Amino acid sequence: MRCLIFLIAAATGMAQSAPQTRISRITENLRGVSVVSGKVAWASGTHGTYLRTTDGHLWIPDHVAGAESLDFRGIAAVSADEAFLMSAGPGDQSRIYHTSDAGRHWQLQFTNTNPKGFFDSMVFWDRTHGIVLGDPIPDETGQLRFEILITDDGQTWVAAPSAQLPPAIDGEGAFAASNSCIAILRSESATAALNPNIWFATGGKAARVFHSADRGHGWEVFDTPITHGPDSAGVFSIAFRDATHGVIAGGDYKLPEQDGPNLAFTDDGGKTWTLSKIFPQSYYSAVAYDRKSKPKDKDELRDRLFLVGPKFVYDFRPPRNPTRISAKKKSDSEFNAVSPYPGGGALVVGPKGVIINVP
Repeated sequence: MRCLIFLIAAATGMAQSAPQTRISRITENLRGVSVVSGKVAWASGTHGTYLRTTDGHLWIPDHVAGAESLDFRGIAAVSADEAFLMSAGPGDQSRIYHTSDAGRHWQLQFTNTNPKGFFDSMVFWDRTHGIVLGDPIPDETGQLRFEILITDDGQTWVAAPSAQLPPAIDGEGAFAASNSCIAILRSESATAALNPNIWFATGGKAARVFHSADRGHGWEVFDTPITHGPDSAGVFSIAFRDATHGVIAGGDYKLPEQDGPNLAFTDDGGKTWTLSKIFPQSYYSAVAYDRKSKPKDKDELRDRLFLVGPKFVYDFRPPRNPTRISAKKKSDSEFNAVSPYPGGGALVVGPKGVIINVP
């Protein structure tokens, strides 16, 4: 596939006044997307597929050799040449790969050997410090606890001691729908110290937010008002713009048109959550803050978020009602995941090779 070059997405958000959507000739379901700059981005999906652009226009699809049966739900891009891939699936179908030469070679860094394991999401602070979240597995006492893997060198992955994590509720899990059920804060400066905060969100029998203020050594857990109960419902996505202000989004993916409570905000670091007043709501697979918007004091109108649902993308500037974004021409495009550009706007991916650029 390396020789095939498709025009999937339009130019970067900096140069466009309206969203641009293209459907590639690939038919893979894209679940992961990671923006590096206005020109460089990566995406990933089913059958071991990944895609890369270095000019914001042309996307080159390829697949990881020997990984054709894997579903790459997560991707973390470092540069035009370096990226990490996370596959989601039961047991050894959950893996972590790394490339430093634009995908010419991929190193298998980690394979989950626990048959009950299932990776959900992966994020990186920088090229050497990253974290992977997995569904609860029994510890040595039989207690269910979420699986956390951490790397401090970009090569080796170490499991966080399970005793550090609060117990999971029976029937509680995380969702690998958009690689966004875990959140961190990245530094704007490469020389700045790593922000120690980690949050992840859950669903199923409980819809909770776990928080660590020291990069995974200690944890606390808080209830949220998001709909839950069935295995298909809960918090699917979490994002923070600073250490105190965050958002969670979700619902029931089997009932995507069902009204909320599916969206909530926090201003105390995740301890308490206030439901959004927008009506009606629906199922949201992903949410992200615009990286360019910088609210000052209490001017909430400066805040901008992107909400992704199966059939839409919302441009949301609380407390105003969200604006539904669509392509200029009618299409049957669907969407899964979002990654914001450093200069404002976002890249959204979905089934059938869909990529939409939102300025």
